Amino acid sequence: MTKTNVRNVALEILLQIEKNQAYSNLLLNQMIKKHEVKGKDVGLLTEIVYGTIQRRDTLDYYLVPFLKKSKKLDQWVKILLRLSLYQMIYLDRVPERAIFFEAVEIAKRRGHKGTASLVNGVLRSVQREGLPSLDQITDEAERIAVETSHPIWLVKRWAQQIGIEETRKMCEVNCTPPEQTGRINSLVTTREKLIQMLKEEDIEAVEGDVSLDAIKAVRGNLIHSKTFKEGYFTIQDESSMLVARALGVEKGDQILDSCAAPGGKTTHIAELLGNTGKVYSLDLHEHKIKLINEAVKRLGIENVETKAHDSRKAREIFEDQKFDKILVDAPCSGFGVIRRKPDIKYTKSVSDNHNLAKIQLDILTEVSSLLKKDGILVYSTCTIDYEENEGVVKTFIELNPDFILDETIQNNLPEIVKPYIKNGQLQLYPHYFGTDGFYIARLRKQV
Repeated sequence: MTKTNVRNVALEILLQIEKNQAYSNLLLNQMIKKHEVKGKDVGLLTEIVYGTIQRRDTLDYYLVPFLKKSKKLDQWVKILLRLSLYQMIYLDRVPERAIFFEAVEIAKRRGHKGTASLVNGVLRSVQREGLPSLDQITDEAERIAVETSHPIWLVKRWAQQIGIEETRKMCEVNCTPPEQTGRINSLVTTREKLIQMLKEEDIEAVEGDVSLDAIKAVRGNLIHSKTFKEGYFTIQDESSMLVARALGVEKGDQILDSCAAPGGKTTHIAELLGNTGKVYSLDLHEHKIKLINEAVKRLGIENVETKAHDSRKAREIFEDQKFDKILVDAPCSGFGVIRRKPDIKYTKSVSDNHNLAKIQLDILTEVSSLLKKDGILVYSTCTIDYEENEGVVKTFIELNPDFILDETIQNNLPEIVKPYIKNGQLQLYPHYFGTDGFYIARLRKQV
């Protein structure tokens, strides 16, 4: 595959994301298969696609002065300019002459001579005149928004919740690629053994920084390894690995994972149970239940029962006080995983937070009666928004005074995160350890 074709595929992916609001991660994988992208070209394609999405608003800011004289551009032309500018600014190893040549070739094929001339002219003007300065943006929140390509409403919202400097750090980290981490299958291996096994496959991995169950890829792709296919580990972010640990799983426990797909936390709970007890896993969609079942089978787990069912109606299928522990890893805005799903930041709005908070509270309320007295309920999200996190838990406790925040969460989580635990709740931001942003609250049902 020529580099021009790689960029043409990148353009097609970015165009579909904008037109159809397709999910970048799913579409990227589909297009890699469809166009048979191989080897290093996969890395280049991935970097161009994610980088261009991640820096979209910044790139548009830089392009504005160079597009003043042109008529309204076709969407694909604007995206072609974005992905070309992204390479010029952020990819040192790609020569500018190659970027110009390939952009012009794509413009000729998709448009006409005039389009190709415009694309060439804009890129050469940028090369000649340099980028406009961000210093002319005087409002600090607006400058952070443009510089890190986050919606201004989101930057202002986070600044109110955690302060402008913390917001800046978080937004900057959101523009960097995430690390690939895996969680050992403790039923069959240890971290030391797994690292050695991967080494034999020419994949370099080290122990994780945050979770005791984590390995981190240094070189090579974990998901393509033989050890992954044979069930020795699961791909999971380190912060997400803390959720099952926060439950304080004990052998023989009956545990409900009420929003379980794609199964990372269900399988972790089952592994911690050592194939004793039982994990009941619910998810709304049948095709997502299939993903959980596939993960359970690959890992050799025997104590999981899955069912496609709305967890807001969990009492239809379970009797009261059935479970020792319950996990509500709730559907959320996903603002903690922007590095993995950069399109999230452009598609959400304030109303989404409100609507999700209601769903989250409904799930908590429904499953709470299924918990035994003195049982543990863990509520978690992969977001960093107060309304969906502390706000939901506060409202739930006000409406359900038999539940209290449980500070023994300290006993179940690693030392490195303990400074960030307050009143039985842990909030991790992406810039703390380079993990996903995650919120975990542990509640106890009083006797």
